[in-house]
Amino acid sequence: MAFTTDPDGRATFGMSSGAAAALTMAWLHPNLYHRVVSYSGTFVALQRNVTAPNGAWDFHQTFIPNSGRAPLRIWIHVSENDLGSTTPAEGMRNWVIANERMAGVLKAKGYPYQFVFSEAAGHVDQRVQLQTMPEAFEWAWKGYTPKVK
Repeated sequence: MAFTTDPDGRATFGMSSGAAAALTMAWLHPNLYHRVVSYSGTFVALQRNVTAPNGAWDFHQTFIPNSGRAPLRIWIHVSENDLGSTTPAEGMRNWVIANERMAGVLKAKGYPYQFVFSEAAGHVDQRVQLQTMPEAFEWAWKGYTPKVK
């Protein structure tokens, strides 16, 4: 069996910094990936560089709001007690605020997205993953029909 080259049938998946990397892969290569699954995404000001002076915080602050809508379908999750949950928004190091902002800009741009907030859970909490991963993958591929050759 061959893997599809159809970007509608391909996804990126990540947890923590891997979630920011997964979104980056799809954002920069929508010709390869149209679906993203993110657990406790590090959409905060870490790994700053010339392109993203505020790290992955720039996704919800600049990149998504100031760009046309990409052909992406995005499932994002954050936990109530995720990293930096007591840090003020100005510090750009609060995972909860960053993921809530992601959901807000995705909604404003009309993206198909689902945002899951887990109460009384922590960073990349395995209990949350076990309960939500089947639904996350089901939602991510909703509407996909493999092309028959």
